[in-house]
Amino acid sequence: MATKTVFYSFHYERDVNRVQLVRNINALEGQPLLKAQEWEEVLRRGQQAVVDWIDKEMRYKRAVVVLIGQETANRPWVVYEIEKAWQEKKPLVGVRVHGLSSFGSVDRPGANPFDEASGVYGIPVFDPTRTDWSGNIDTKATYANLVNNLESWVAQAKARLS
Repeated sequence: MATKTVFYSFHYERDVNRVQLVRNINALEGQPLLKAQEWEEVLRRGQQAVVDWIDKEMRYKRAVVVLIGQETANRPWVVYEIEKAWQEKKPLVGVRVHGLSSFGSVDRPGANPFDEASGVYGIPVFDPTRTDWSGNIDTKATYANLVNNLESWVAQAKARLS
C-alpha cells in the first residue's frame, strides 16, 4: 500500500530499469512510467509538450524523489523538475540508484543533480549502496537497504520555506 504520492525524476534511458525496481517496492505511489516509445512521442512533440507532461504529472504529488544515477545531473529535464519542485515548495529528496542492478550491471555514482539547479540548496541525498567483503557493490544488499529505508528517506525531504 502506497503511503505517499511522489513524482520520480530520473534519467530515462540509463536508469529506467533501476527506477522500475524502486517502484516495485510499493512504498510510494509515483506517476506512471512511460514506455520508451511513449516518451519518444512526447519528445517529438517538442519542449512545450515535455513541460506540459511534467507539469501535469507533478501537479498533485506531495514530494519529488530524484533517483540519482551516473548521468542524472547532466539531464536538463531533471534540472527543470528540481527547479519546478523548489519553486512550488514541494519537498525534494535524492536517492542514489547506481548500485541497483540493471541487466546485471551497476554504475559509478553520479554528481549531485541538486548542485546543477539554480537556487536549490540543502536537499538530502541518501545512498543505499552496500558492498561485499571485497569492495564490490552487492546489488541484493543495496536493494534490501533501499526497501528498508525508502519511506523514511522520503519523509526527510526538504522544501523551500519562503
